[in-house]
Formats: sequence, structure tokens, C-alpha cells
Amino acid sequence: MSLRLRTITREEHLAFIASRPSASHMQVPAWGQVKSEWRHESLGWFDDTGELVGAGLVLYRQLPKVKRYLAYLPEGPVIDWFDRDLDRWLRPMLAHLKSQGAFSVKMGPPVVVRRWGATTIKEAIAGQEARRLRDIGPDWYEPRAFEVADRLRKAGWLQGEDGGAGFGDVQPRYVFQVPLAGRSLDDIQRGFNQLWRRNIKKAEKSGVEVVQGGYEHLKVFHQLYLVTAERDRFTPRPLGYFEQMWQALTAEDPDRMRLYIAYHEGEALAATTMLTVGEHVWYSYGASADHKREVKPSNAIQWRMMRDAYALGASLYDLRGISDTLDENDPLFGLIQFKVGTGGQAAEYLGEWDFPLNKLLHKALDLYMSRR
Repeated sequence: MSLRLRTITREEHLAFIASRPSASHMQVPAWGQVKSEWRHESLGWFDDTGELVGAGLVLYRQLPKVKRYLAYLPEGPVIDWFDRDLDRWLRPMLAHLKSQGAFSVKMGPPVVVRRWGATTIKEAIAGQEARRLRDIGPDWYEPRAFEVADRLRKAGWLQGEDGGAGFGDVQPRYVFQVPLAGRSLDDIQRGFNQLWRRNIKKAEKSGVEVVQGGYEHLKVFHQLYLVTAERDRFTPRPLGYFEQMWQALTAEDPDRMRLYIAYHEGEALAATTMLTVGEHVWYSYGASADHKREVKPSNAIQWRMMRDAYALGASLYDLRGISDTLDENDPLFGLIQFKVGTGGQAAEYLGEWDFPLNKLLHKALDLYMSRR
């Protein structure tokens, strides 16, 4: 059965996303407004009856001086990835994007390949034999994911290099998630390791108060974010980016984006943003002060967000990216160590894939990106 693809309205796109249990926060129409430096378009796939059966948010980034674009579908599109005839979804998409002036297409299939539970990871770290997640047997894997990868390769798609750490893609290939469905809050807290439970109690006894903020509190978040950027040596985004994100996402859905701030004795010590689409909740950005870390504001704020995600009916709380390193000497090891304490699972996604519509321009872009 063939599928027809066309540009869809914001309302059609939003209705389709709302009809599904979850989709990436980067595949909702408002994300196109967040990424204002890119042109955006909503695509829809229709079956023979005229029913909308798939959707995708495309971001177009123009090359300097020429009207040629990189077309990017972050963590999308939202289609039936396990369809044996995957080409009937992707072929019309490539034809449409080419007609829009795209020279290369990048997408991130939202397909989980493997999962490792916290116990498995902790045992591997203690054993000191495995250096990476991929070196240990998963607790769960999706056999159909390997079929999807095979179909993509045969159709001419190229898999992004991850450099072994899971951070080579634009979006992380490895993430850490805490399942919420079918569990009580007590079950979830019992899943935390001893250190996490102790830190949450310490924050409570110390008088750390976590409050939900609004647009006017983004400045408080941003001040802490700048401190974090200097400490962790990354280039921070300007306050205007977060203000734009808030306005675009909350206009689409009041609960799409939330802000949390942890105070101690009236002083803001940590702040986070949380994003929600359907039953999937993400810890998006985090920031913390350099001092008073002993009162454990970061653990307190995470526990508050998990409880609120649970109250919203979420089935999954997503702590986002990790490296797949299990080497205690690796500077990225602390990231997985902190998140493993929640008792959740590491998940490996299929990663990002490229389709060069113009091989010369695609190669030039690759060369440019490698030199950045």
C-alpha cells in the first residue's frame, strides 16, 4: 500500500502527536519556533483512506550564500519504523526534501536497540572488565531494530559516527531513563541506591525547598546555568533562547515545559527545565551553584521532577544523554554514575542517519563539521 506525503498544518501535526502515547519533544510543531535560526516544516504521511498515519518536523539549515539546505528531523520522523516496507515512508520524504532544496538529510529514528538495568551496570563497573556499555550483555534488546538498520543501509542511508562515546551524533545515542508505569512512588524511591536516598533525606533535613517557577524565574535559572557552563567548560546559550523556548512550548501546551528551582535559606542553588510530550517526560537542562553542594539540591530537584512526572501520568522519566563509558578514569564517567543511582535503565537508540542528496555538498559539510 502506497503512502502520500504532503506539508501539513500545525493543527494537523499537533493532533497527530496528541493521538500517540509519546513522541520526542523535538518533533512537536513548537520546536520549529524554538529553533528560529532554522526554517521549519511539518510533513504528514497519508494512507489510501486519507488518514494521517505519520508526521515529522523538518528543520532546514541554509548553506552560506546558496539556497541549499541541510534537512534535519531530530529524533524523528514519527512513523512506523518497523514496517517491512520502510522505503514507502522514506522515499517520498527524500523526494519532497530534495524539491525543497535539501542537499543532505539527517534523521534520528526513535528506535531503542538495547537496554541495561542499573544492577547490570553497577556489577560491570565493580568488575572493571568492561570499558563500555556495548561490552556487556544487555538486559533487553529489540531484534527488529537491527532489521531497521539493515533496511536503512540497503536504501543508501549512512550511519553517523559516534566516536565510541555516544556523543558524535547531534542528539545522544545513549540516554538514561527511569520507568514509572506500573510502579508506585515508593517503588521508584526504593529503586534508588543508598546514596541517592540518603541525599534526598539530607536535602529535606537541611531545609532545601524545590518550587515550580514561571517565565519570570528564567533569569534565576540562567544565572545558575552560566555558573555551570564555566565550571563544566561548555558554551552557554543566551537567556533569550530559554525565553523563546518557554513562550513557544507553553503556548502549545501549558505543561510542555516546566521550570524548577531548589532554594536553601532563600538562595537558589539548583534549577532545571522539564519537558513533557504525552507519557514521556524529559529532564532537559540542569544548572547548579558551586557552593552549598553538601545540602544536595540536585537530588532534591530530580526527585520533585520525578514525582511531578508521575502525577502527570508519565510512563517514563528521561534523564537524557550519557556516555557509554564504564571507565572510572574517563571524565564522562560521572554522568552515568550519577544517573545509575536512580535505579533506572541505560538505553541505546539507533543513532542518527544521513542521506546525501548531493554527495559533493554532503562531503563538504562533513569536512566542515569535522574541523569545528
